[in-house]
Amino acid sequence: MDKVIFSGVQPSGNLHIGNYVGALKQWVTMQEGRDAIFCIVDLHTITVPQDPKVLREKILEMTALYIACGIDPEKAHIFVQSENPNHTQLGWILNTITSFGQLERMTQFKEKSQKYGENVGLFDYPVLMAADILLYQTDEVPVGEDQKQHLELARDLAKKFNKQFGEVFKLPIPVIGKEAARVMSLQAPTSKMSKSDVNQLGTVYLLDSEDQIREKIKKAVTDSQTHISKDRGSEGLSNLLTIYSAFKNQTLTDSYNQLEGKSYGEFKTLLADLVVLDLSQIKKKYEEIRGNEEYLNQILDGGRDFAIEKSNETMQKVLDALGLGRTA
Repeated sequence: MDKVIFSGVQPSGNLHIGNYVGALKQWVTMQEGRDAIFCIVDLHTITVPQDPKVLREKILEMTALYIACGIDPEKAHIFVQSENPNHTQLGWILNTITSFGQLERMTQFKEKSQKYGENVGLFDYPVLMAADILLYQTDEVPVGEDQKQHLELARDLAKKFNKQFGEVFKLPIPVIGKEAARVMSLQAPTSKMSKSDVNQLGTVYLLDSEDQIREKIKKAVTDSQTHISKDRGSEGLSNLLTIYSAFKNQTLTDSYNQLEGKSYGEFKTLLADLVVLDLSQIKKKYEEIRGNEEYLNQILDGGRDFAIEKSNETMQKVLDALGLGRTA
């Protein structure tokens, strides 16, 4: 039986090169020879305020971008989280074995609650994330370093449930890209690149124009030096070299060896050329796909049906273990 991989992205804001490098490029590689399930996690999105019309548009945009970045609907399943009620049902059940202390330790809640205000959904969404993963008997979860804490919670809850009620869940393992796990803001390189950054120069979006990409990279923060050195350098320069390595599909060390002695200006031009080449291809394919809503809806319908059927097997085991529902 093929290994199951599961991951998802929220349909809010605009996807950027951090999402591409840290998630989507991994997914494209991992869809080969595995049972690949990629979710558009819209229920997580509403933990902060959303415009309903924009959210519906973003779901289709996200689907088209998944495919434009290389996710193959013939190899992978793409679906919308809210269209499978098993996610919320298992989320509620897992709530009953989750302690306040476990959720209070989640660093993302502390960060997001300061920005958006506290609500129960924001506090509790790591439990729903655990349900997302455990529903599909997931073996591997490609995640960024910042999501590793949430995956550890999913593993802890799976162990606790299995110990109390019998073996039901697999214990998923994280798969984190070593070199390019975290792309930082081009303007504030101590902060992660974000879909909601107020400084638009800090984020390169997948659908940016060539001029926008070149301007953002040209204005990216570096340091007071002028040339690349093997002595490494500032966080800003290291971030640009991380991005370069990811788009070149090579290690950071290889990039330093290749670029040593080049001026920052030369390097930024080379980096911009690389990013423009890749993103122009993604944008072209996206525009072709996004115009065919019938095709996108067919993919999401098929993904939904698969997700419900597969997760029903797990939910029945959960309900039987807990003594919920009636026997036929």
